[in-house]
Amino acid sequence: MTFTTVIRALALGSGLIALPLGCATAGEYDLTVDRVTIDTGSFTRQGIGYNGASPGPVLRFKEGEEVTINVTNNLDEPTSIHWHGLILPFEQDGVPGISYDGIAPGETFTYRFPIVQAGTYWFHSHTDFQEPDGAYGAIVIEPKGREPFRFDREYVVQLTDAHPHTGHRIMRNLKMMPDYYNRQQRTFLDFLADSEKDGMQAALADRSAWGDMRMMPTDIEDLQGYDPLINGKSAEQNWTGLFTPGERVRLRFINSSAMTYFDVRIPGLEMTVVQADGNNVQPVPVDEFRIAVAETYDVIVKPTEDRAYTIFAESMGRTAYGRGTLAPREGMAGPIPDLRQPPLLTMADMGMAHEGMDHAAMGHGAAEGGTHTMADGTVMQGMAHGAMEGMDHSAHAGMQGPAADPFYAPGSGLAPRAANDGKFLSYADLKAQKPLYKDREATREIEIRLTGNMERYIWSLNGVKYDDADPIVLQYGERVRFKFVNETMMTHPMHLHGMWSILDNGSGKFDPVKHVISVSPGTTVFMETEVDAPGQWAFHCHLSYHADSGMFRKVIVEGGPVADAKQGEG
Repeated sequence: MTFTTVIRALALGSGLIALPLGCATAGEYDLTVDRVTIDTGSFTRQGIGYNGASPGPVLRFKEGEEVTINVTNNLDEPTSIHWHGLILPFEQDGVPGISYDGIAPGETFTYRFPIVQAGTYWFHSHTDFQEPDGAYGAIVIEPKGREPFRFDREYVVQLTDAHPHTGHRIMRNLKMMPDYYNRQQRTFLDFLADSEKDGMQAALADRSAWGDMRMMPTDIEDLQGYDPLINGKSAEQNWTGLFTPGERVRLRFINSSAMTYFDVRIPGLEMTVVQADGNNVQPVPVDEFRIAVAETYDVIVKPTEDRAYTIFAESMGRTAYGRGTLAPREGMAGPIPDLRQPPLLTMADMGMAHEGMDHAAMGHGAAEGGTHTMADGTVMQGMAHGAMEGMDHSAHAGMQGPAADPFYAPGSGLAPRAANDGKFLSYADLKAQKPLYKDREATREIEIRLTGNMERYIWSLNGVKYDDADPIVLQYGERVRFKFVNETMMTHPMHLHGMWSILDNGSGKFDPVKHVISVSPGTTVFMETEVDAPGQWAFHCHLSYHADSGMFRKVIVEGGPVADAKQGEG
């Protein structure tokens, strides 16, 4: 890391460690993987971190730099580091069993790769449950040229969901009882309230439908009981970033959670979204945005008043919140909003309006009872014919806000709405500032159904879990269109390693380029990929316990410069 880079990081007020401990020469970095103590104020437990802390240091690179990163494993178990969103040779991607063997206890592994991009990214372990146990950190890459937007100061705002239970214990409990951590199960009092609001027949029909499917409309988060953290600090510990009134402040939001989506707002400040997943977008002024697990969003705010502003990150299930502060002086705090009413899933989130969906493939253990044929001819297995009668499918449609978001099923209980009834960011709003690739037709389409068995807590792709699946084979130079069909009631952030994911949101050549595509229940979402990275890559849902239980694939890219060179040698 150059002296100039360090000075600039300090001048911009990063508020975090700007470089790893033991930085050797320019472009060379040292990281250790250590046992650490995680203290949220409400619980303390042992976890895993980098350079003695969780989160680890903010790594600051420069576009065009060639980096060398020495990672020493001080644990008594294997580890790894994946550089999330970075475009690099597959051998440096950091996924045990796919790109390398991992890092054994006591060993040092040296990563070497060029920095070919700019923006906000992050790094984390790809071994077991080390990431939810605290093994994560942020990456900030400065561009070669000038930024296309102006800011005076910047901060990383890294979100996570720290839990008092270890990742292994959480997975064990979910396997034993999928609703083990669901603290919002509906009660008889809820039934009475629904009967008064919608009528007895509708309330009974709703309970019958969910009962036949053995599902719960409150099953939005598999994991509850966590403490949301901002830069390693809980709401009570209150991470604070300073500003001078009138400054333009860039906030680099990173969601490093194991399982939690957050709805983010700063009451009293409009946010202008300028970057999504490290790629610049045409500026979008918003009042609130939802950040999926593993996504990053960069926003610019301009606080003009001499007062404190609260950064409020509310979980999508409304079970917890993270809170930080922007303030002109230390020790200040703004008002903390109340949690909003928890949303409820609807039949729309179960895919009732999903054309062509084979509901029998949902695998939720609802094989009992009769079948119900929808208007489009699809069949819902296990639902008694009368269960749908009297049900108000639009009961939660009001949660969609002023305009329905096309990336949620019509009538979805999860469709977002800004707290102040203002502008809530949609994927449909994102437009690339400059196209990264030439706009061309895809050479083929691959359909990937997002599937699961909730009762057994098995998550899969196309009904097959990772251990039983063949790799997805792509050819170097082709452009593949992926069709995600979400047949579950959960929202899944899909992450393809090594190559960019071009989200089809109708913007044509300005479709945004991302590394995570979030797919809501009951929806079909398309993304395209320029297959320009030879080797073996991981492709998975970034919810930690979904990936571990089977929602994962290996992708093999055949051909390309490396393979062609080897053939030439022969």
